[in-house]
Amino acid sequence: MGIHTYFQSLNDLERIIRCPGKFKFEEHSVSAHSWKVVQYAKTLADIEENNGVTIDWKKLYEITSSHDYGEIFIGDIKTPVKHYSLELRAMLQQVEEGMVSHFIDEHIPDEFKPIFRRQLREGKDDSVEGLILEVADKMDQVYEAFTELQRGNTEKEFIAMYRNALIKIKGIKLHCVDYFLAHILPDMVSEGARSPINIEQITHDALAS
Repeated sequence: MGIHTYFQSLNDLERIIRCPGKFKFEEHSVSAHSWKVVQYAKTLADIEENNGVTIDWKKLYEITSSHDYGEIFIGDIKTPVKHYSLELRAMLQQVEEGMVSHFIDEHIPDEFKPIFRRQLREGKDDSVEGLILEVADKMDQVYEAFTELQRGNTEKEFIAMYRNALIKIKGIKLHCVDYFLAHILPDMVSEGARSPINIEQITHDALAS
């Protein structure tokens, strides 16, 4: 009982593998994903600050570091499944949020319950911090898929993951998105030029859609 239970539960995130059921050259755990999202987000936030945007850093670190905690209870559901319909996505989110809430009720001391409810909530919203989380989350999908495509993995799911994540990022109006598209993505595409899969064409099609 108590916060020890929460700390111990974090080990489960190391054992949940992203994009289950598909051949991958590199396995990525939810725990590793969450760490990378924090790293992306803090740099994206720096870019926003350099453009005069005020960042709530405490909120940013809370929502980015804990954004996938609920997967302890439901696992990493394949992207095509969880996005099959808005209704299904809403139902999965409701189940995840309900189980997180139940966990807090059962294990977290009363004086910390409000803090945990704030920290473990769904952080993606229309605030600048919520949008940065969305971009950072999709950036990790881009990088995970890129690594597989670069090595010649022909699983169609990785092409779709790469393409759909870029489309989502492109549609978010932030300075850091402009920077990513203008300076980071071209370096990535250039690095993938020797891949047997035409990453440049996939990228071009995604950005043109």
